[in-house]
Amino acid sequence: MILEALNFAATWAVSSRRRAGEINSSVRLWARARRCARDWASHETKCKAFIRTNMPERGGVAAVLGSGLLRDVPVEDLARAFREVRLFDLQHLASVRLRARTKGMTNLRFVQRDLAEGLGFLRDDPEIGLVISANLLSQLGVAADRNGADAAAVIAGHLEGLRAAPGRRLLLTDVGFGIVLKDGSVAERHDLMHGVALPEPTETWPWPVSPYGEMDPGYKAVHDVVAIGL
Repeated sequence: MILEALNFAATWAVSSRRRAGEINSSVRLWARARRCARDWASHETKCKAFIRTNMPERGGVAAVLGSGLLRDVPVEDLARAFREVRLFDLQHLASVRLRARTKGMTNLRFVQRDLAEGLGFLRDDPEIGLVISANLLSQLGVAADRNGADAAAVIAGHLEGLRAAPGRRLLLTDVGFGIVLKDGSVAERHDLMHGVALPEPTETWPWPVSPYGEMDPGYKAVHDVVAIGL
């Protein structure tokens, strides 16, 4: 709890969006990622490999939508390949900023932006050679649901914005999840895309977002991830 409190305070000090709920949510995700590091490792490795395989060798600007903790993005490879890497998210934790600075990645630009408001800002920048939507899409739907908005419309709008963006476009997202009991049976399944159809994925894999004991000792939540080039 001490580390979480320190990260919150440091992030609050540097954030241009001083919204306690957003920062607290990011800190909780950071703490959860540390607890679940072993269970998340395969997912993070596959995300990075997909991006490395499909990114241009050189470019002007790369845009990462939903950059979050930078655990699922090969940020060092991007920083070497592109003149500038723009990282878009509601909040950027102080711990993430510090790690980037410690590694000498001076061409990272942290941009605080509500991506639920659309991606029209990408269309006006011809320097952008790569756009990555990094495990963001389902969270836009969750947030829309929570705020009483049309989740399907928000998801469809993000996809439309990605398709209209310049450069190469990559989509990584979880599309649904199952509640798996100790005996291996699936008690529930949930659609995170709210009925919105996605293009055929290049790759798919499971991601145990909540392993046994994280939410309850009797079940785990396993999400279905897709990787798509648009």
